[in-house]
Amino acid sequence: MTIFGFTSLVLLGSLGAGFLGSLTGLGGGVVIIPLLTIGLHVDIRYAIGASLVSVIATSSGAAAAYVREGYTNLRIGMFLEIATTLGAIAGAFLAARVPTSAIAVVFGMMLLFSAWMNLRPPPEHLEPLQSDRIAAWLRMDGNYPAAGPSAPMQAYGVQRVPAGFALMGLAGVLSGLLGIGSGALKVLAMDQVMRLPFKVSTTTSNFMIGVTAAASAGVYLGRGYIDPGITMPVMLGVLAGSLLGAKVLIRARVRILRWVFSAVIVALAIEMIRNGLRGSL
Repeated sequence: MTIFGFTSLVLLGSLGAGFLGSLTGLGGGVVIIPLLTIGLHVDIRYAIGASLVSVIATSSGAAAAYVREGYTNLRIGMFLEIATTLGAIAGAFLAARVPTSAIAVVFGMMLLFSAWMNLRPPPEHLEPLQSDRIAAWLRMDGNYPAAGPSAPMQAYGVQRVPAGFALMGLAGVLSGLLGIGSGALKVLAMDQVMRLPFKVSTTTSNFMIGVTAAASAGVYLGRGYIDPGITMPVMLGVLAGSLLGAKVLIRARVRILRWVFSAVIVALAIEMIRNGLRGSL
């Protein structure tokens, strides 16, 4: 295959990955890594490095918009980033020592978890909770426009900060090891464990994803696993696809899209696990 043909395939595949990822909120990394490794036979570590750079690019614009609209809790995000950043650096160092077949199996299991999270209805905590002692001491409680950007602000509290912090460390390890934002696990930690409103959980997770990816991307860059010939078309394709998906999302039937996307993710997960167990990656 020529360089032009390879670059064109990566660009088109990344465009589709970013488009699908933006429609479901899972990001393009869950599609682009299997595409590169299974479809184009790229070493999984180079695929992870390219995915991490695309995560940084795509999360930055949306994160700024959510902060401006009052959804993101910056105090919670910056505190939990301590755990995710340390975990991401540990995961990135671990990726250089773990066999690629094992990484593929773990990635496939994470895809299955992401597909399950994608189909769950987003819960909303209707009654504001009082913050526990640690959250109150750290002044983590806040308010957000529950019914829209121009709606009245609704207050909320924060619970079980240590448990959420521990889960964020695990999310960081998975992000650095697998090259994905681990947004599903971060939202789960903030929504189910810390009892944040779902909109606050998702927007704060989006804010954190770019910082987490940047921490582990530095390690991949230092080890030579970020190839410009792969990273550039991946970043441009995922970014363009996510912007296109954001426009389509306004008119699309999201429930059907989620089912289709989850079916694709499950198929990719099975293929990743099968190739990992066979040692063909």
